[in-house]
Amino acid sequence: MSDKMYRAVAIGRTGRGNWGHGLHLGLKNHPRIEVVAVADEDAEERQVKQEELAAPRAYADWREMLEAEQPEVVTVGPRWTDCHLEMVLACLEVGAHVYCEKPMTWNLAEGDQIVAKAEATGRKVAVAHQGAYMPRIRHVKEVLAQGRIGAVQAIRAHGKQDRRGGGEDMIVLGTHLFNMMRLFVGDVAWMTAHIEHEGRALTVEDMREATEPVGPIAGDCINSYFAFKSGVAGFFDSRKYVEGGGPRMGMEIEGSEGVIALRGGGSGPAMLYPHPVFDPTDASQQWVPLDEVSDEALSTGNDLAVADLINAAETDREPLSSARDAVAALEMILGAYEAEITGGRVAFPMQRREHPLVAWRERR
Repeated sequence: MSDKMYRAVAIGRTGRGNWGHGLHLGLKNHPRIEVVAVADEDAEERQVKQEELAAPRAYADWREMLEAEQPEVVTVGPRWTDCHLEMVLACLEVGAHVYCEKPMTWNLAEGDQIVAKAEATGRKVAVAHQGAYMPRIRHVKEVLAQGRIGAVQAIRAHGKQDRRGGGEDMIVLGTHLFNMMRLFVGDVAWMTAHIEHEGRALTVEDMREATEPVGPIAGDCINSYFAFKSGVAGFFDSRKYVEGGGPRMGMEIEGSEGVIALRGGGSGPAMLYPHPVFDPTDASQQWVPLDEVSDEALSTGNDLAVADLINAAETDREPLSSARDAVAALEMILGAYEAEITGGRVAFPMQRREHPLVAWRERR
């Protein structure tokens, strides 16, 4: 095991994406990381984060920090995607490995730039799909490989379906689910989708900005279908204000011999239901917890992600949730718009890398 210490810094942007979902805290808990600085335009929050990470220096300008500190690891924390491309490319340019908040980018072209830059510099980029790192999700992947539910036939994923139901739910929370679907069953061959707004067909006028800048969105009812290269059928649905919608977020993985149900983005419970039901009084034919895996807060995923990023750098492999994976998850989101606009199947990888809603508006 290496004993190398890594110089690390953390970037936040209070009022414009803030510090995301606590990515920087993953630095604090790694024994071989020395946090040397933080950056935030906001003086008050900059001091708070400096104290939180026991960093000796703090900067108002993240560019100045990268130049002065020459870090080896950086967390890019803001939730807003408008800054991710510039920040991540600058981090890679100074030779740092990066852990970036999701969504990594708002369009595929920018995601492609990050993937290409990481390859060119030999650096690693991990993205905060924390569920991919959680013990329960890793265990489910093992269970599927063991054939505990037979041959996997379908995955049915559901967004949170609160006030953001539809387009915003699909990119803000659905990105976790799409990344997880690929983790379980591999790449998508093609997809199609149907999107509505207030019960009618989607129009270009329905395009709008999300609550936070993560790219344009549209629709309050989305149903997507995915044909995975593995032969598995995939489904995603999100509707605005479904009663009890929040707790429904998750997925069911359907196999020839049973079903696994997951709730949440990776830290929620997992249950198994065996097929077929011959006797409903038989305990073996009822929903049961999927083995004993300790419950972990989703924030634990940041610790695990940073540890995995270091290991990926040292063994020259892709992180468990890489920049390439983030682009693939975004493709499952933007492909829904492309399918609705064109009325047909969308082959992957998508040929047009701009945002479909933007291109649609420009063509009108």
